[in-house]
Amino acid sequence: MRPSKTKSGLQFEDFEKEIDGKQTGLFVLSNNNGLEAAFTNFGQRLVSLLAPDRNGVFDDIVLGHSTLEEYLYPESEHYFGAIIGRYANRIANGKLVLEGKKHFLIKNNEPNHLHGGTRGFHKVVWETDQISNNKIEFSYISEHLEEGYPGNLKVKVTYILTENDELKINYFATSDKTTIINLTHHSYFNLNGEGNGTVEDHIVRINADYYTPINKSMIPTGEIAPVRDTVMDFSKSKPLGKDIEDNQLTLTKGYDHNFVLSRGPFTPDQDLIFAAQVEDPNSGRVLEVYTTEPGLQLYSGNFLNGKTKGKSNLNHSFRRGLCLETQHFPDSPNQIRFPDVILKPGRTYRSSTVYHFENQQKKPTLYSK
Repeated sequence: MRPSKTKSGLQFEDFEKEIDGKQTGLFVLSNNNGLEAAFTNFGQRLVSLLAPDRNGVFDDIVLGHSTLEEYLYPESEHYFGAIIGRYANRIANGKLVLEGKKHFLIKNNEPNHLHGGTRGFHKVVWETDQISNNKIEFSYISEHLEEGYPGNLKVKVTYILTENDELKINYFATSDKTTIINLTHHSYFNLNGEGNGTVEDHIVRINADYYTPINKSMIPTGEIAPVRDTVMDFSKSKPLGKDIEDNQLTLTKGYDHNFVLSRGPFTPDQDLIFAAQVEDPNSGRVLEVYTTEPGLQLYSGNFLNGKTKGKSNLNHSFRRGLCLETQHFPDSPNQIRFPDVILKPGRTYRSSTVYHFENQQKKPTLYSK
C-alpha cells in the first residue's frame, strides 16, 4: 500500500489532477542510503530531493512547491525543477533558419524566445513509466510547429537514483523533420536546505577556461572569451558571492552565463566530463556535475522575487538557490562558431547529465580569501 506522503512531507493527493485529458501524479525514487527524489509528471519537475549533511541529517535541497496548483498558476515562472525544451536558454528574436527556411518561435522573453516558449516542456503532462524504485522514464510527443518548432519530436527522458548517490539523467529524441534541440534540467539547489538562507556562501568550481559574453538582451555576442582575470573565473573554487556584486554583472543581477566546458579528463562512463562542483560550508553537502554537453549555465537565482512560496513555507527570495544547467550554448542556431544543435530525421539526439551528492566531514577549505 502506498503511503500518503513522501519522506520529505509531500502529499501524493496534492499532485493528482487531470490536465488536457492526462493524469498527473507524484512519483518517488529512492536508494538504500536514504536519498529520495520526488517528481511530478507535470513539466517533469523534480519537486524534492533529500540528501544528508555531514552529520547524517537529511534535508530537501531543491526549491519547489508543496502542491501541483502552485506549479500550474505561478505568479512568475521560474521553472523550478523542470525539464526545459525544445530549446534551453534564449534564441535571439525568436528566429532561426533551417535548410534555407525561416522559422519564427514564440517570443516569451521579449524580444527573444526562452526555454521552449510559453508552453514549453515545463508546461505539459508527460507519460510516465516507473520502472523500479530507483528508475523512472518520461515520454512526450511534441507536435510539428508546437511553439513554432518544425517536426514531430518524440522525446524520452530517464532518471536513475544510484547506490552511489547519483541522479543520472539520460535524454533521447527523434524527429520526422529537421529541427533543433537543446534539453536541460532546471533545478535550483540550496545545499543547506530549501529556505535556509541564500547560496552566496556556496563554494563553486567550474571546469571552464572560457565563457560566452552576452549583450543587453542576454543574447551571446558570438565571442568565446577567457574567464581568466574576470569575475567569471571559477576555475579555482570560490564562494558564489565573492564577485557577484561586480559591475560586470549589473545586467543580469548576478550570474546567468554560459560556460564553455573544458573537454576531459573523461570519466569511465563514456563521454561524461566533470563540469562543476558546489560545496556548502554550513552543512558539508557537496554536489558534483558531470555531463556530455559542451556548456553549463550558472544561474544564481537573481530573478527570484519572493512572490512564490517554497515547501519550507518561506518565499523563494533573491538568490535562495542556484542552477547548473548542462546545455548547448544559447542562440546556437544563429551563431556559426557555436556547437551544432540540429537534429535531422533518422538521427537520435542523446545527452546525459549526472548530479553526484556527497558530504564532507570537515568544512571545506578549497579557496583562498
